[in-house]
Parts: sequence; structure tokens; C-alpha cells
Amino acid sequence: MRAAVRAVLGLALLGTALTACAGDDDPVTLRVLASPELADVAPLLAGLEDDTGVRLDIDYRANADLDGQHPAGNGGAAYDLAWLASDRSFQLRVRDSDGRLTRPESTPVMRSPVVVGLAPATARALRAGAPGGRISWADVADAAADGTVRFGMADPRRSDTGRAALVGVATAAAGTGTALREEDVTCDRLRGFRSGQTLTAASSRDLVDRYPARQGDTNALIAHEAELLALNASGALRTPLEIVHPDDGMVLSDFPLLLLDPAQRRAYREVTDWLLAADTQRALMERTYRRPVNQDVEPSARLRTPVGNALSFPDRLSIVEQLITDYGDPARRTADQVVFVLDFSTSMRGDRMAALRAAFAGLSGADDTSTGKFARFYRGERLTVVRFGGRVLEERTVTVRGDADLRALNATVARGGYDDATALWSALDRGYRIATAAVREEPGRPVALVLMTDGENNAGITYREFLRRHRALAPESEAVPTFPVHLGEADPNALRRAADATGGRMVDAGLSSLSDAFKEIRGCHRQ
Repeated sequence: MRAAVRAVLGLALLGTALTACAGDDDPVTLRVLASPELADVAPLLAGLEDDTGVRLDIDYRANADLDGQHPAGNGGAAYDLAWLASDRSFQLRVRDSDGRLTRPESTPVMRSPVVVGLAPATARALRAGAPGGRISWADVADAAADGTVRFGMADPRRSDTGRAALVGVATAAAGTGTALREEDVTCDRLRGFRSGQTLTAASSRDLVDRYPARQGDTNALIAHEAELLALNASGALRTPLEIVHPDDGMVLSDFPLLLLDPAQRRAYREVTDWLLAADTQRALMERTYRRPVNQDVEPSARLRTPVGNALSFPDRLSIVEQLITDYGDPARRTADQVVFVLDFSTSMRGDRMAALRAAFAGLSGADDTSTGKFARFYRGERLTVVRFGGRVLEERTVTVRGDADLRALNATVARGGYDDATALWSALDRGYRIATAAVREEPGRPVALVLMTDGENNAGITYREFLRRHRALAPESEAVPTFPVHLGEADPNALRRAADATGGRMVDAGLSSLSDAFKEIRGCHRQ
């Protein structure tokens, strides 16, 4: 018994000695590259140094995937740690680096979903039209397309927050309920949504700082829940934003701390232990409005709104990069032009013409499905309708500014004036002359051509003559793809050849519907 007591006392004394040695260690300073959004944590970090002897020297200029800021290979790190809103893009970059980058240890510190803050009147308008008053990303996209919502969002090329927001919207637009795949970002489903963006910044911190001065022309912000709660509490707004958790899901950021230099693992663990302690988690929650990851800490009342469906991030970097490329520079306003070349031969009478008119009505806002809201015509878009039979019957171009423009376009499609012949290639030639002039007038505007027919060419020029004329057009025509829509007795091989020759692709309306075919291909191309 005495031997056992002596052993226990010896272990206790040894533990005391080790603790004393640890307390006598020199203070450690860790260099940290952090997202600008995390500047709100800085006032709490004095407690970290007091409690652990570890000081964080933070540089708040991390981009979304640490591109150009994380060393190739091991050792020689410019920073010991990285602290990001999300490390998903960076971890994908590590995976694709063929061993040039190492996967760092990563510890989630707090959480916040990417949500929408709406001016109260705008929120009321959207709720009035949403099933059960539950606003979705599709509702936001629809309202952006018609000019009701004018939003701010951080630049997804540089910001974790902007990238998470874009992934959330694109995932909802895909309608699969799963992580985005390559085929989900092939079409420009976000053009209408993007048309509503009136404010951007390199980081969501800068975005939130700029918003109070832009309340007159920007009535929505897409950012982390925490940032919107902090903005509402700041007193900088005339009226607090209503925070909406989109019904079709959100991307959740977990603000991870990453160990870039393995030699600092011991200090890193002291930091993460301190950050995850209950007292620290409560302090972070109270100061930054982010949700605790420590399950022993009860969320405050304002953070008890369920996150709901947490959307998955893509599992391939190429998908994220293509999505960002397709979205483009949010500070640069662009709008497509689509030239619709539509067959008005007598074979189109009846059900086929009814389907065509219904498709245009749906694209003009009558389609209240999720896919319809993402695919609709939008403000600023230029639309041309060329009606043809044995010759061009009518031609009409509108730039969408409101419902009156869409009514004018639908009236053009609704008119009769059928013809007994089908001058397919002559009509397509006319469409290309319109499209080429549009590219020449505004080189930055994406232009596409949609050809819809239910018959074979039996008038006008031949396919070979069309190709000769197409090649003779100005170089601008090369940027304009044709998307033929096959309907009825049309020759699919001829339409496919036209698509291949111009960089487009054929869609068979017989496999779904004319409305679905138009949704799939309208503006669906990359320059």
C-alpha cells in the first residue's frame, strides 16, 4: 500500500513539474493568413495569449482557395496557419495538385449558413408569391430577373462567401438536391439571377461595409447569416434586413483553422483547444453571431433558426472553376442576345403552335416551377424573333425592360400568318446576319441562335449555300452557336449538321416538351 501511495504521489509531482515547465515556455507567435470576414474575432484573441502564451499575428487577406499564398511542398511556409470561412475550394486544389501541396490538418471553429437579407418590403413581395410564404433561391432568381430584387454579393472569384453563395444558387438551379456535377453547369441557368446584382466587393466584409450607402438601389444582400445579423445590430441601416433561409437549401461555412506548418502542431492544438472551449465558443457566438460547433454550448435565441437542407459543395475543382468562369466578373454588366428563328409553316398549326406559344409565355414568367424561374427571360436581355415559312414573315427585336416588352414579344409569336413552304436555310442565314451585327455592335455580349422547325427545307437556299454564306460572314459569326430544336417531321441529321457546323447542339423536343427544350438551350453556350 505504501508503495502504491508513493507511486501516485510521484506521478502527481511529475505532472506538476511538467505543467510548470509548460507554463515557463517562451511565448509563441503564429503567422496566420485569414479571410477578411474574420476580423471581427480579433478583439477576443488577447484572451488566447493570456491563457496559452500563443499569439496570433493575423494577415486578413486570404482568397477563397489560398491560390498563390500556400507554398508548394513542405517547409518554408509563409504562414503557420490559415483561417478561412471555408476550406472546401482549397482542399480541392490540394487534391488536384499531384502531391505538390499537402493536405493540412483542419479544425472547424464555428458555423454560419449563406443566406439572403431582404429589405422588408421586398421580403413581403416575395413571400406573397411563394408557396407557404417560404422563399427559395428560385424565388430570389425569378425576382432578380424581373428587377424586383437588386442584390449585393461578394465576388466568387476571390471570396469564400461569394463562392458559397454561387454554389448554393447553382445547386438549387440544377434541381438535383445533390452536389453539382459537370453537366449541371453547362447551361447559363444563372443569367437571370446575375442580372439582379448591383453591388459587389472582393470580400463579404467589404460588401457589408459598402451596403449602407447603397440601400437606395440595392435591396438585398447575400452573405453569411452572421454578417447580416451583425449589420442589423450595427444601427447603420434605415431598416434592418429580413434574414431569409432559402427553402431549397444553403451552403454552410464552418470557419476552419488550418495547420500549414506541421512544426507548429503543438501550438496549433493549444489554439484549437482554446477556441473550442465552451467559454470561448459563447464569446465568439455573442460577438460574431456565428453558431457554436461545441455541442455543449446552447445557441442564442437569434441563432436557433434551423439551417434546414445543407447543400453539398462540388467534389471537383473543375466544376467550381467552370461555375465561376460562367458567372464572370460581377462588376461587369452583361446580358445575352438570343435570336429565335421559328417555323411558321402550315404544319405548325394546332397543338405545335400552342406548345410554342406556351413555351414563350413560360419563359416570360408564367412558368412558376423552380426550373422555370431560373430559365426565364430577364431584364436587359435582348431577344429577336424571326418568323419564317417559305420566306421571312416577320422580324421583331426587344430589349427586356419590363412586362410590356415581353407582351410585345409574345404578341409576335401569337400572330398567325402561316406559309405553305419551309425555307429553313434562308431563315437561318437571316438569323446569322442579325446575330453577326449584334456581336459587331457589342463584342462583349454573348449571342446565340435557336432554330425551331417541324419540317424539311423545301424552299429558298440549300444547306450547302447556307454554309458558303456562313463562312463568308464576318469573323464575329464564329462566336454564335446554333441550337436547333427538332420537332415533328424535321430532318434530325440536317439539324445536327447545322449545330455541329456552328458550335451548338441539337435538342429533341420530342423527348420532353418544347418548353423544356427552350429552357435547356436558351443562351446555353460559352464564348
